[in-house]
Amino acid sequence: MEISQLRGIANELRVDIIRMLVEAGSGHPGGSLSCIDMLVTLFFHKMRHRPADPNWADRDRLVLSKGHCVPALYAVLAKAGYFSREELLSLRKLNSRLQGHPDRNRLPGIEASTGSLGQGLSVALGMALAGKVSKKEYRVYCVNSDGECQAGQIWEAAMAAPKFKLDNLCVLLDYNKIQLSGEIKDIMDLEPLLDKWRAFNWHTLEIAGHDFAAIIQALEAAEKIKQNPTMILCHTTKGKGVSFMEGKWEWHGKAPNREEGERAIKEILAGA
Repeated sequence: MEISQLRGIANELRVDIIRMLVEAGSGHPGGSLSCIDMLVTLFFHKMRHRPADPNWADRDRLVLSKGHCVPALYAVLAKAGYFSREELLSLRKLNSRLQGHPDRNRLPGIEASTGSLGQGLSVALGMALAGKVSKKEYRVYCVNSDGECQAGQIWEAAMAAPKFKLDNLCVLLDYNKIQLSGEIKDIMDLEPLLDKWRAFNWHTLEIAGHDFAAIIQALEAAEKIKQNPTMILCHTTKGKGVSFMEGKWEWHGKAPNREEGERAIKEILAGA
């Protein structure tokens, strides 16, 4: 797809995210809005996948390690045709397939049940290793949050991936610099973050995470790297697209009410 098309889809899905959260009355808008551009780029430009055949053996895999931001992934999957977009409004409802964290046993297109922060990269690593052992050509993408990098399991997986030469593994790190109760730098500073990943023998790239051309270029560069996994550090804005949410930790896990939702949607549509 052209960048203009990707941008249009991302704005459309930002609206879907807000509507889902308003209807549910709970959820995580900040991080869902900060990662939607990278998910749109993956599913509508880069990844090989078949919505009509979600278990296609040669598909590329996406693990959303920051599972609390699954509204963004649900919106993308519905737009791609994995299930009806009407079902989005069942988010977090009793017996819904769209729970507050992804459940791979309920919904097509979900590769891993995530939500316990720090575990998703280990799952993605296992998928990538399986691909290597089976001599498959698929790639594995893992979207991580910055706050997750405070978890020890991230660094265990980060140490293992280069050991097994998993050049089919690519991490996109959503670096919006805010977590549940404040700014990353005040809670557990991650800097120098790129140096840490390089020290674990990852190929690293640093981009503006809302720039579609930069995301595409980085994903294409990662495909050319041999012997090492790639980590793309994506500088993003928490709550991107909604002025009263942008850069505010208070919107990490608080759903907008109907009035706030209407304001948010108007802003998103005005900026489209």
